[in-house]
Amino acid sequence: MTSAKRILVTGGAGFIGSALVRRLIANTDHQVLNVDKLTYAGNLASLAGVAESNRYSFVKACVCDGPAIRAAIREFRPEVVTHLAAESHVDRSIDGPAAFIHTNVVGTFTLLSEVTDYWRGLPDDGRGAFRFHHISTDEVFGSLGTEGFFTEETPYSPRSPYSASKAGSDHLVRAWHETYGLPTLVTNCSNNYGPYHFPEKLIPLMIIKAMAGEPLPVYGRGDNVRDWLFVDDHVRALTRIFEAGAAGATYIIGGRAERTNLQVVKTLCACLDRLRPRADGHPYETQITYVTDRPGHDHRYAIDPSKLERELGWRAEVTFEAGLEATARWYLDNEPWWRPILGGTYSGERLGVTAASGVKAA
Repeated sequence: MTSAKRILVTGGAGFIGSALVRRLIANTDHQVLNVDKLTYAGNLASLAGVAESNRYSFVKACVCDGPAIRAAIREFRPEVVTHLAAESHVDRSIDGPAAFIHTNVVGTFTLLSEVTDYWRGLPDDGRGAFRFHHISTDEVFGSLGTEGFFTEETPYSPRSPYSASKAGSDHLVRAWHETYGLPTLVTNCSNNYGPYHFPEKLIPLMIIKAMAGEPLPVYGRGDNVRDWLFVDDHVRALTRIFEAGAAGATYIIGGRAERTNLQVVKTLCACLDRLRPRADGHPYETQITYVTDRPGHDHRYAIDPSKLERELGWRAEVTFEAGLEATARWYLDNEPWWRPILGGTYSGERLGVTAASGVKAA
């Protein structure tokens, strides 16, 4: 068993971050410090089950705030920093790219700077064992055709303000490894789904709109393809990587579960037909409607995670159908978690409708 470490998680109140924190507290002996700004997508309610653990602590801070990050690092003295804090929704990046550049690029630079200063002060064995783990996305690779897969060697070709900002942060992390020797890890994952997902994203949005009897908006013809990864599988991979990954390595993480957006929505509708049939007996699929496509919508993402499977022994365990049903059940059973969001920071409206011709720099 891996010895207990002190893990600093940025963005630990977000979707993937909170799943990672819950796993670390429930399944390991690691100590965890969650550093999160608590933006619209950060929700401490996602951590209610671990908040009382004596191995968990929380600091409210922005990754762009150097003095606050410095203080948190100096007090906690992490052996691993896992960097998940990011603006992450493509549609929001179309409407307001400035926040994505600030958080994802400037924030990563600020965090790297503070972590590097701290790392340099560690003893020799501490410097060698330390890891800065940057969690990124497959969207940095751009769009695939009908065949082929992303691998760790795929050239970058970001197509949205979001993916461009994540590509920039990936490059910064690798530059800090090459230039300053900081022991880094970079992971690029496919589309995550599961419980506690902010309802602006496709699967939770479709569940909530279906239950409300509202139209289920599918972009374009619904033929854009994504490779889906259940969030619990993802955080198992992240844990394995920062525990055993080699300094300077990159791993891509995917669930081998390619589906078109339309297939996702239709499968979800069939699942809801079983779990909570409509009162009128009609299938939820009748609520599907087609809307104007997202500007610059990448056609297909697909990941070959063979390196991770071969070198570190990780494999996705949850099939897409099983994960989708588990997700649907969770949203049906946990309205007190998502209902306040719809009454506050997000009400289910369409985002990223137009190209950013009028976008301001700040």
